[in-house]
Amino acid sequence: MAEEDFEEMIMDMEETSAIEDISEEDNSDPLTGHIVQFVKDKYTKSETARQLDEERWIQAYRNYRGIYGPNVQFTSSEKSRVFVKVTKTKVLAAYGQIAEVLFGGNRFPISIDPTTLPDGVEDTVSFETNPEIRKAVSPELAELLPGETLPEFRERLGALSGVLEPVIDDVKSGSGKTPSAVQFHPAEVAAKKMEKKIHDQLEESHAKKHLRAAAFETALFGTGIMKGPFAVDKEYPNWDDEGNYSPMFKTIPQTTSVSIWNFYPDPDAATMEEAEYIIERHKMSRSQMRGLKNRPYFRANAVDNALQLGESYRKEWWEHIMEDNSEEDRAARFEVLEFWGFVDKDIIKDQGVDIPKDLEDADQLSVNIWVCNGQVLRLVMNPFTPAYIPYFVAPYEMNPYSIFGIGIAENMDDTQTLMNGFMRMAVDNAALSGNLLIEVDETNLVPGQDLSVYPGKVFRRQGGAPGQAIFGTKFPNVSNENMQMFDKARVLADESTGFPSFAHGQTGVSGVGRTASGISMLMSAANGSIRNVVKNIDDYLLAPLGKAFFGFNMQFDFDKEIKGDLEIKARGTESLMANEVRSQRLMQFMQVVSNPALAPFARMDYIVREIAKSMDLDPDKVGNNMAQAAVQAEILRQFKETNPPPAQPGVKPPESPQGAPAGAQVQDTQGSGGGTIGTGTVPQPGEQGFSGNTGQQQVQ
Repeated sequence: MAEEDFEEMIMDMEETSAIEDISEEDNSDPLTGHIVQFVKDKYTKSETARQLDEERWIQAYRNYRGIYGPNVQFTSSEKSRVFVKVTKTKVLAAYGQIAEVLFGGNRFPISIDPTTLPDGVEDTVSFETNPEIRKAVSPELAELLPGETLPEFRERLGALSGVLEPVIDDVKSGSGKTPSAVQFHPAEVAAKKMEKKIHDQLEESHAKKHLRAAAFETALFGTGIMKGPFAVDKEYPNWDDEGNYSPMFKTIPQTTSVSIWNFYPDPDAATMEEAEYIIERHKMSRSQMRGLKNRPYFRANAVDNALQLGESYRKEWWEHIMEDNSEEDRAARFEVLEFWGFVDKDIIKDQGVDIPKDLEDADQLSVNIWVCNGQVLRLVMNPFTPAYIPYFVAPYEMNPYSIFGIGIAENMDDTQTLMNGFMRMAVDNAALSGNLLIEVDETNLVPGQDLSVYPGKVFRRQGGAPGQAIFGTKFPNVSNENMQMFDKARVLADESTGFPSFAHGQTGVSGVGRTASGISMLMSAANGSIRNVVKNIDDYLLAPLGKAFFGFNMQFDFDKEIKGDLEIKARGTESLMANEVRSQRLMQFMQVVSNPALAPFARMDYIVREIAKSMDLDPDKVGNNMAQAAVQAEILRQFKETNPPPAQPGVKPPESPQGAPAGAQVQDTQGSGGGTIGTGTVPQPGEQGFSGNTGQQQVQ
């Protein structure tokens, strides 16, 4: 689809479903007061409801940064203020493992597959072969089974699936037209093209970067959020032949991450499916505000009015803490509230927005509203069909009573407090026991002297006064006991987070982690924890995001070649399973079928391809088909014949047993398994030793 067609489609989508701009002659906008107040009321409700969550996040942030909160009271005897950042170590370890799983294949973890073919569709699929190939393919193999998907069909073909590649982009349903051509349902082609288009769109919007940001907040705060897709104009640098800068603009569907601090959901909802509205808080500069006027159906005059009213952004209490206790309450920015959700139909009608005919009977309508400085910057009907709120929330650990999840920092909050306490005591005790406590008998010294102690200090004594004037006392060192308690608290942190210390480089692990089997057990438990987290990201973020991009293209793209009966799959957990479980099982199966008696029953070409997939390798690039494998095997055989292994010095070749026929193979008489039982040459009919069907020896 041409770019101008895409932009025209987006404009038509909203042409009759947006509020009109303010006239230049009259800047008053009396009808929008209800909308502004409606959005502010919802924002205040969400802000109040999430105060306890904000306190949890701030505590997690402090533990990550190594900052003591006001609730920590130090005694007068405590001198150390050390903070052991174990929380930071475990958060980064979890984030690293999540990112490694999600991007282990160097692709955004979303795929598009054709759905299972309905009954009768298999009749439109045919497999034509030339006589040579037909000899190798049974009639059952050359037919698509009822309910069988095309990827499964190709896997069943094995090495013969290579005949698909020359015609992969030109295939249509119906009978084959050329020898060795496979014709199948066009959903396979549509799936490939749709997947490529979505991956291109995700790459254009830097989706990997945004997914990493969401994964980090998932590990730290317990919740990761992404948003999209929404149409934006992206600027591409370009210079003409004369060196003048002439940028190109392209409208693309974009996705982005949303910080948990700017996300205000419906407080009465425990999941996104239950949420009636979402509000995102934006912090915008003047240039960003002016840029809104270039986006579809933002009211230019309303934006100008908001700019004239001046900066309106007020820092929240948690922003002062995260900015290291900044004292300024205001910032030179504008506070913009973006609302997605349901509004009473009467309120929308009062704004002059045309209601679609299919929604005239609805009591509430899904809309998108932008508000700043009492101005409605944008009000449009929800452009998506069916209507949905374009935010996707993934928990690290699910909280069944809230949209917000539970992260690593919260799970180990108590153990972090214990570790800090024991470490401070150990440091204070080490400082105390490492120095002498000085006791001075002033009656033995000349009055008025400075009693401070330092190397080379000279004290003047009273004349004739007996006894020692200065005494040194050694304080006992109990820091080892404190460090033992610290280690116990660290073990509790491992258990509460599911991340063993050795998984992120900690040495000196005790207990079960001192043995190889114990380490394997602990690593399996850690992988299980990550698997659950990645599964949450798959189910609550990646799969809905992929469906959103799929629906966006199905609704707004005119390219018929990408449309079909398709389904979206998130591949995060699959990647983890492939790397950790599937590869192990395939290698174990390889060992089993290495037995010559079982080898003929194994499809080695399929096994090799699956092993390559489990290692994130392209099986078509690293593997051979049956014909190529036969050529390679012949080359290796000839190489071995022409290049025999060198004889080892001092080792004589085995001699034939006395009386053995010429050319007979030698039986391994040493019992080492290195030889085979030989039979010599085969007797011919009429020769000595030849036997017929009766098993009796022939007589001349």
